[in-house]
Amino acid sequence: MNDSSWQPEPVPAGPAYDAQVGPHTRPMPIVPDAAGRDFDDREARDRGAASHGGSPFRADTPPQEPMPSPPPPHAEHPQDSSPPPQKKRAGRDLRAAIGVGVGLGAVIFASLLIVKAVFVGVVVVAVVVGLWELTSRLQEKKGIKAPLVPLAVGGAAMVIAGYVRGAEGAWVAMALTVLAVLVWRMTEPPEDYLKDVTAGAFAAFYVPFLATFVAMLLTPDDGPQRVITFLLLTVVSDTGAYAVGWRFGKTKLAPRISPGKTREGLFGAVAFAMVAGALCMEFLIDGGAWWQGLILGLAVAVSATLGDLGESMIKRDLGIKDMGTLLPGHGGIMDRLDSLLPTAPVVWLLLAAFVGTG
Repeated sequence: MNDSSWQPEPVPAGPAYDAQVGPHTRPMPIVPDAAGRDFDDREARDRGAASHGGSPFRADTPPQEPMPSPPPPHAEHPQDSSPPPQKKRAGRDLRAAIGVGVGLGAVIFASLLIVKAVFVGVVVVAVVVGLWELTSRLQEKKGIKAPLVPLAVGGAAMVIAGYVRGAEGAWVAMALTVLAVLVWRMTEPPEDYLKDVTAGAFAAFYVPFLATFVAMLLTPDDGPQRVITFLLLTVVSDTGAYAVGWRFGKTKLAPRISPGKTREGLFGAVAFAMVAGALCMEFLIDGGAWWQGLILGLAVAVSATLGDLGESMIKRDLGIKDMGTLLPGHGGIMDRLDSLLPTAPVVWLLLAAFVGTG
């Protein structure tokens, strides 16, 4: 073992010994001896020290041999050299999302089977809650005060007018709602007036006016079947996009808007929705044909994806992940209406073209 009290002996002066010994000593040069052989300057130092009666080591202590370094961890356990692959995981609580989805579906189907007016009431409630979420986030994140009271009252009136009087009633209610927003905002200071009323007009169009087409789908004799077709195709489109995108998704569809969406997921949405559309038009809609269902399914897949991207754009601008927390595993009501709202007028228009509105 080393002697901890050992200190180097004085080194004789000379050209071969002018390097200081210490923990930061530079490498010793190689110098030739009298016979022309090369030797280490450290060896020369030791010889010189020995000739003067000194020794760099104690007589009873042999020089310390370097201890063998332990083998690297991967040498003993080669299987631990790389981290195990991680499985893909869904971004939300899947159990909660499924449970809430089943509960909402039960409420919707029960209201359709009981009385049509009950379903209209469900739409009105969804619209009012959606407006509350949207206006609340706008005020929290952007300081925009879109007046909720005229929007909620006008939104409810818009849905009911669409169900009772059709498209004409919906447009009249829409115009009156925007006018009410303009007047309501006049009761506050004029600063940011234009910004607030513009946001109010957008909210009136985005939530209640688009939802009015759901109520208009209900008015024909086979209205419940049309609403079921609309809801089923939208849900199947979202499910196909999720399933195919989660399993096979590689190419991003719109990475700056929604990084989780892929082109493969869009193809899955189209395929699932077209098959479901053909079945719905053949067996649910009076006078429908399977080829019409293919067109309907394609249109639903595209509109649902665009609607989802549109709300993702809004949420990115606001700097939030969800519009609310009312529905566990889903976020808020607006997070469930994002693909339904723009799809409703598309389904209403195509069904009116294929089988009429009577």
